[in-house]
This record gives sequence, C-alpha cells and structure tokens, in this order.
Amino acid sequence: MSPSSLSTAGVLLITVPLVAFGGVSLLTFLMRNVPGYRDNPVRRGLWRAGHAHAGVLVLFALVALLYIDQASLPEAVKGLTRTLIVAAPILMPLGFFLSVARPGDTKPNRLIWLVPAGGVCLAVGTLTLGIGLL
Repeated sequence: MSPSSLSTAGVLLITVPLVAFGGVSLLTFLMRNVPGYRDNPVRRGLWRAGHAHAGVLVLFALVALLYIDQASLPEAVKGLTRTLIVAAPILMPLGFFLSVARPGDTKPNRLIWLVPAGGVCLAVGTLTLGIGLL
C-alpha cells in the first residue's frame, strides 16, 4: 500500500472504536429511556441511520483503499478518489446526527444536506475507482 493509503487506513481504523462507542451510547439511551431519544422517533431513526452508515462506510473505505493503489489512475486522481471515498463516512453520519442534535427536534435542519453530499462523494469516488480498475 502507498504511504497515503496506509496513513488514511490508520485514521479509519482509529474511528472503529468510536463507532462502537456510539453504538453503546445509543443502546444506553434506549435502556435508560433518555428524554429526546426514545420518545422522539425522528431523532432515534436518524441517529440509528447515522451510526449504521458510519460503521458500514468506514469498512467500505478501508477495503476501497486496497483497490485505489491498484487502479490505473494518475496519482492526483488516486488522491482525489481516496479523499472522496473517505469523505462519505464523515459527511453522511454527521448529517444524520447534527440535523436533529437537540432532543426536541422533530424534523431535520439544513445539516441533513450533508447526507446527500456524502452520497455524491461516495458515488463519484467509487465510480472513479471502478473505471480505474477496468
């Protein structure tokens, strides 16, 4: 693996325990009936989606890093692809969590737009990687 992919993988691996801690936090909110979580289905659903997307997309990004170095792409495009694929597990969960950050929020605020922004990063990054692997 390239030094860039190795350092990126190191950062991603450090986030895995953070995602696990987030899961324990959500479970604690449920078990202790924390106000604004169990009684707020919008917030509960978006936070659950944020946690799930974080876990899956971090794992996806780790696997994709192995392929980026093998792709027939210029180094600058490999760097951009790496950045786009790693942006998704940051932007999407942030959008889910921050769009209903206050316990009384019953509809997402404008930060929900981070979710489709992360989706676009993921789509462009994976499309670029796929083309580079053909």
